[in-house]
Amino acid sequence: MVGGMAMYPQKDIVANAVNSADHKTLVAAVKAAGLVATLQGPGPFTVFAPTDEAFAKLPAGTVDTLVEPENKAALTKILAYHVVVGKLDYKALVKLIKAGGGMAMLTTVEGGKLNAMMNGDHNIVLKDEKGNWANISIYDVYQSNGVIQVIDSVLMPEYAFLDSD
Repeated sequence: MVGGMAMYPQKDIVANAVNSADHKTLVAAVKAAGLVATLQGPGPFTVFAPTDEAFAKLPAGTVDTLVEPENKAALTKILAYHVVVGKLDYKALVKLIKAGGGMAMLTTVEGGKLNAMMNGDHNIVLKDEKGNWANISIYDVYQSNGVIQVIDSVLMPEYAFLDSD
């Protein structure tokens, strides 16, 4: 269950995400960026999916500005920064973190880097290129073409739309 709705492993990432009450902003952004077809592709992908509350933490007006047609490139860059090729469930992430001596560096579809680390016995946190942190709040939402890890903050690549942060 994500956003009060069942997630079906036989459906793709987009087909499940549109049903989540907690991911309306993410779905609208994916549509505005033209990434629906990509995320319906065979993958596999790991999507670190910010909730609506995560998007609400951004400065006022940011989401509205990003979904404007003239900002499609910036929006696409930010969204692609939340996607990693491969099916990285909790177990796979922990294995990578342990192999990396406590940190795993993940390369995103956007080409940026995310650092994954343990924060306690069963909590994985992500650090983006700007030094911001996101907790994975719901693990291992399996899809036909990957896995969704729900996160509590929006991640930003080094050179993102919000470079004044």
